[in-house]
Amino acid sequence: MNLLYPLKFHPVLKDKLWGGEKIKTSLHYDFSPLPNCGEAWMISSVQGFESVVSEGALEGNTLNELIEIFMGDLVGDKVYEEFGTDFPLLIKFLDASQWLSIQVHPDDELAQARGYERGKTEMWYILESDEGAELISGFSQKISKAEYQKRLKDKTLQPVLNYEAVHKGDVFYMPSGRVHAIGPGILLAEIQQSADLTYRIYDWDRVDDKGNPRQLHIAEALDAIDFKVYKNYKTEYQPVENETVTIVDEKYFTTNIMHFHKAVMKNYEELDSFVIYMITDGSVKLKYSGGEMDVGKGDVILLPASINDVDIYPTPKVNILEIYLK
Repeated sequence: MNLLYPLKFHPVLKDKLWGGEKIKTSLHYDFSPLPNCGEAWMISSVQGFESVVSEGALEGNTLNELIEIFMGDLVGDKVYEEFGTDFPLLIKFLDASQWLSIQVHPDDELAQARGYERGKTEMWYILESDEGAELISGFSQKISKAEYQKRLKDKTLQPVLNYEAVHKGDVFYMPSGRVHAIGPGILLAEIQQSADLTYRIYDWDRVDDKGNPRQLHIAEALDAIDFKVYKNYKTEYQPVENETVTIVDEKYFTTNIMHFHKAVMKNYEELDSFVIYMITDGSVKLKYSGGEMDVGKGDVILLPASINDVDIYPTPKVNILEIYLK
């Protein structure tokens, strides 16, 4: 008998200097007492911030505990063989009312050389954006390490960074090494490697409520940065109504987008992995062997690897990010 079912977790909400109100108002996590709720960690096995099941027979168990008990039945045999009880992804919503710091993440090799388990590659899916909202992704022109260091010292780095206008539905893949920052007026879904490892390069000369600037990681970031200039920084894709469309298919995760207004039957028998559903718009009824559940915008569901068939009934339409490991 399969004791597993699609799992929903209590969000881990985080107050951030740059956070806003949209996680409360648009995603309906209005129980948050935080004045600047910048992040909602929806699925996490990061130590100290482990996700806790919010409903059903397994309510109260942490994600880490469930992986230890159910192993490959929960995450997939190959995933369990590689990652053990450490869930490989960290799933978040972010809301920015101010610019986040300009930052970079190291790759696995550099992170491991510095004593960390892994680096951090991520992607962003834009749920909402205010008029004129922008983000930073990479460089707009070729610069050397020496010029970068000089510009950082002179506070003239911004003119050589690549600014991108942001609209609902845009996707940005952020491989490790790419300098980036999220601008104000953006609510997004973030899928990333399970690592809380960030090197801040510049924080807009901000100070906290005690007048102290946040810590920067100038030296640590230098060897992590990819100084190449790329032709396209935005991930292009063409959504197709009532079909599953791949938007990111990389080593660390695959993310598809599903925009449905009619019932769809999904079969995961050939996929040796968990599946995550992030509901970014609308609502849906999920039916599976043993039960059904209603979910809507802002909900994130972890579908165990042992569940092969799921029927999706939009009510009346839904937009879902479908995430797994190949």
